Amino acid sequence: MTENRPASAEAAKLKNCDSQRDLLISEMKNVFGDDRRRIDHALAVLSFAETILTVEALDAGGGDPLTVKAAAILHDIGIHEAQRKHGSSAGRFQEIEGPPIARSIMAKLGLDEGTIDHVCRIVGSHHSGRDIDTLEFRIIWDSDWLVNIPEEHAGASHEKLQRLADRVFRTKEGRRLAEKSTWMT
Repeated sequence: MTENRPASAEAAKLKNCDSQRDLLISEMKNVFGDDRRRIDHALAVLSFAETILTVEALDAGGGDPLTVKAAAILHDIGIHEAQRKHGSSAGRFQEIEGPPIARSIMAKLGLDEGTIDHVCRIVGSHHSGRDIDTLEFRIIWDSDWLVNIPEEHAGASHEKLQRLADRVFRTKEGRRLAEKSTWMT
């Protein structure tokens, strides 16, 4: 019976992570309202992040699933506030306005302070990539790029896309997903 306890504890932790994931998605949708573009973007980043996490956590021997999922869902949460306060949705303004909104959402849902702080650091650096280089950050960085490249670089040559991919991706799985993507071929 003792042998099953760690597996049971791990299963309970994963179930709780999935429950919190669903609550975070609901909160993100409340903030974005009828902005389907932002909701779809966050969910696409989440999908890539979950895929990358599965591989990178095994390869790198870590990666906190709740931190990755929360950061993926909330990474652009400050975009409307940036637009309202600064008249721009530029990344630097999202990095300013996003963390307080993300912190409020996560605190409301009862996430632990360490997770909240880590997610807020990711949200506050997800465009610039400064001051943080954790596995969780690299997963969000790559996931956001995987969603953004086809939108922001449509029509670019294969060579230009290859140079961009070589420069921006920070995980092996992110690079692999980029190389097999339709926009890269």
